[in-house]
Amino acid sequence: MTDLSNAPKPERQRKPDWIRVKAPTTKGYAETRDLMRDLRLNTVCEEAACPNIGECWTKKHATVMILGDTCTRACAFCNIKTGMPNPVDPMEPENVAVAAAKLGLEHIVITSVDRDDLPDRGAGQFVKVIEALRRNTPATTIEILTPDFRGLMRQSIEAIVAAGPDVFNHNLETVPRLYPTIRPGARYYASLRLLEEVKNHNPLIFTKSGIMLGLGETRLEVHQVMDDMRSAGIDFLTMGQYLQPTPRHVKVEEFVTPQAFKAYGAVARAKGFLQVASTPLTRSSYHAGDDFAAMRAAREAQLAKSR
Repeated sequence: MTDLSNAPKPERQRKPDWIRVKAPTTKGYAETRDLMRDLRLNTVCEEAACPNIGECWTKKHATVMILGDTCTRACAFCNIKTGMPNPVDPMEPENVAVAAAKLGLEHIVITSVDRDDLPDRGAGQFVKVIEALRRNTPATTIEILTPDFRGLMRQSIEAIVAAGPDVFNHNLETVPRLYPTIRPGARYYASLRLLEEVKNHNPLIFTKSGIMLGLGETRLEVHQVMDDMRSAGIDFLTMGQYLQPTPRHVKVEEFVTPQAFKAYGAVARAKGFLQVASTPLTRSSYHAGDDFAAMRAAREAQLAKSR
């Protein structure tokens, strides 16, 4: 038998100062955590080890992750566990609505694991959650961050768009060249088509997508992704630094500087996105409520000019 006790451990990369955050200890953080536990809700904040959890939970902002805590895929960047998920919780939609009401949320973000094991890929649960929120907290604006509903994209989009979310987000995650290693279970152009399909069904729903930087992409590849997104009518682009959750995940190729993020953001705005968030700590749902308000105001200003 091979003794691995003295085997060298993979070296952890040291993060630059601009990417470090303090461990959460506030009362607001503890209250948000306890509420999620009481309602048996999962959050992507915890499962994906988000660096902004302290700031967001202190403000009682949380991104609820529906359909369980186990994903049927194994993307190389993601910290969510992989395996055979448990059955869908029928109380989850009502529990999400209760959490939104107790937290007093003006804007809520709902995401999920991939559920390739379900006949509808989980689309029906998104619909039920949106409907429960509309019944219980009608003033709360709803943002969803969905998987790609592989093989059932059109039917899924049709059902979810009919339920009426305010923002439909689906992340491209990275540039097409890196998909085979970073996002092997997905297809870049299928993800683009999904977002285009949302606009075809309802042009008034805001669409949103994001990519991680620091995985080995080039500047020109990032610019091409921006062009592809604009061709699909995407309104809002997020860009943030990829951080390696554990040594078994794909390595960080580069810590992109705040100045480079700022430059990418300027290029994206020039390409016509209604809203752009581009900083090392940007994540899909980071400051989502404020960004939604800014995006809605930008659209209204755009419409006023065209009258």
